[in-house]
Amino acid sequence: MTMIENSRRDGNGSVQPPLSQAVGYVVVVVIGLVIAFVMMIITKVLKKTTGEDNKKTEMFMTANRTVQTGLTASAVISSWLWTTAILGSSFVGYDYGVAGPFWFAAGCSPMIVFFALLGISCKRKIPEAHTSLEVVRIRYGRTAHAVFMTLCLVNNIFACANMLLGAAAVISAVTGMHVIAATFLLPVGVTVYTFVGGIKATFLTDYFHTAIILIIVCYFSIKAFTIDEVGSIGRLYDLVQAAAQRHPVSGNQDGAYLTMTSKRAMLFGILHICSNFGLVIMDTSYFIKAFSAAPSSVVPGYTIGGVAYFAIPWALGTIMSSVAVGLENTPLFPTYPRRMTSSEVTGGLVLPYAAITIAGKGGAAAILLITFMAVTSTLSAQVIAVSSILSFDIYREYFNKNASDRDIIRASHFGVIFFAAFSAGFSTMLHYVGIDLGWTLYMLGVVTCPGIFPMAFTILWRRQNTAAAILSPVLGMATGIGVWLGTAQHFYGSVSVAATGQILPCVYGTVASAFSPILYSVIITLLRPQNYDWNDFKKEKLALEKLDSDLTTVHTHGKNPRHDSNVEDGEHEGSLDPKELKRWGRIAAFWSIATFLGHWVIWPLPMYGSKYVFGKAFFSAWVVVAIIWLWLTMLVAIFYPIVDGGIQQTLQVYRGLRSDGHRNKVANPQTPPSPSIVGSTKGVKGTDEI
Repeated sequence: MTMIENSRRDGNGSVQPPLSQAVGYVVVVVIGLVIAFVMMIITKVLKKTTGEDNKKTEMFMTANRTVQTGLTASAVISSWLWTTAILGSSFVGYDYGVAGPFWFAAGCSPMIVFFALLGISCKRKIPEAHTSLEVVRIRYGRTAHAVFMTLCLVNNIFACANMLLGAAAVISAVTGMHVIAATFLLPVGVTVYTFVGGIKATFLTDYFHTAIILIIVCYFSIKAFTIDEVGSIGRLYDLVQAAAQRHPVSGNQDGAYLTMTSKRAMLFGILHICSNFGLVIMDTSYFIKAFSAAPSSVVPGYTIGGVAYFAIPWALGTIMSSVAVGLENTPLFPTYPRRMTSSEVTGGLVLPYAAITIAGKGGAAAILLITFMAVTSTLSAQVIAVSSILSFDIYREYFNKNASDRDIIRASHFGVIFFAAFSAGFSTMLHYVGIDLGWTLYMLGVVTCPGIFPMAFTILWRRQNTAAAILSPVLGMATGIGVWLGTAQHFYGSVSVAATGQILPCVYGTVASAFSPILYSVIITLLRPQNYDWNDFKKEKLALEKLDSDLTTVHTHGKNPRHDSNVEDGEHEGSLDPKELKRWGRIAAFWSIATFLGHWVIWPLPMYGSKYVFGKAFFSAWVVVAIIWLWLTMLVAIFYPIVDGGIQQTLQVYRGLRSDGHRNKVANPQTPPSPSIVGSTKGVKGTDEI
């Protein structure tokens, strides 16, 4: 290891990249294009064998609303598997101790499960929708539509910037690749496969990327304890305790890393859960995936995915930040003999440095790969979300009411390319003004939260009126930004990048952005309450082919078959029975409350109040449970989609490739393409499984 250690540093103590630039370009460009090429082949095969035609908008945007529970759960895990989660959980663990990764995880799971409630409510009330913004427009009109469209686009822009900043910094650190080159090249492969495959490509690549990421993360969870300097969980405990003696953690009980009594970690938890509610509810990609799921798959898919996801930031952040803290003063660590600088920490380099410490160049390569996989997987969801807004909510609504399939797909393709380029440019701008992963992670909620409750009320509360829907998020954002900047000035004496990136101003600003719209909405609504009839949603037919043929025709793609064709899709229509959907709604509400109480009240608060500092046995149990949960998450993400319909569809594709007659029959334009494939392939549980 000595030669590797020496090659990491120059004479000034700065860390030299362990991998060459060529490796960076191969991973970012070549692997990205290979994945895109494979997805193009898969898309073509599925079209020939199952009738899944991505030239049809319903297939391109909603995968014909047939995705089953296993793939939905895997896609939900993937949707939250941001580079921010992988890198950020380790950096808050380094800063705050074990409470940091816990609150990072607890700030993610409850809103994923809560989204099951919103998703099933949309399935009940407006089953033909493509985006959440269509729901807003139908209920409140174009002014509200424009307001929420702006909020959603701001959400997507900052979310992408957050991902790209962290990923580009890490790729640059481990390969020496120029950070701007990484920023612009990362979206290339994403653009290609999303351009060709639409939401289906997003689901499939989500699955592939998530599998690779979780295998590597599980590898790190074991590898950390196999090096001589650590050797066991008990030894890691001793190393972290010794580090706390050298560098006590401000605001923690006894300055310890191993305690849940951490004021700054608690503040981060509050900030994180608020901003993540904004990221989920104001991100149209979550609604698209809910609309894409089969009705009976929305609630179990989001609930299983949300609970399973908890282990990833918790286990990875706890183990890798403990390794970084414990071994930072040894020659193994890349920065030795100095500590990591604050810019290295907030730039997301805790995880790469810990990986290099325990696995050398192999660790650096693994981090490079999972960073690439995470950023491209989540970017694809963001890109398809923005392209859906540009095509359905802007082009179709305001420029071409009679848009055909071809027109919509063309607009979607333009949206994919435009947003990929724009997000790279915006991230570059932020980089050059001195903004990094830490700053965007903390301030994200200020701009993503104002629409949370007005959007939720749109779907769940019939009383909210149009004025409340329009004004409350605008006033909420103004309040949040005002509080954020005002508290930065108050606490730190300036409104600068450094001051506005501190945790206190961000917490105050985020909470104000998230909760002030409740007050505004309720007050404005009480002046003249609306009594909205949910059935009005169903009066507007949103399936694209209604523009080309009469809705009373038998074209399955002209009407939403899940909404109207009980006979043809009899095997699956039981899941659309109103009583059944209402039952799923109650189940979603129960799990939403249970997940929040479990992750936010019953588990952490007694530990916070007791001021307990972990003993060796407790820390060992903490880490063991985290690792077991992490491995179970890997099994859910990789094998559940295969068991839940994947095998059947693989057989269907195999039969389709072998049988020319079957292939021609499905490909015949006189035969209605999928979505009716679910009904016509008896025993096949869905056409969107791996």
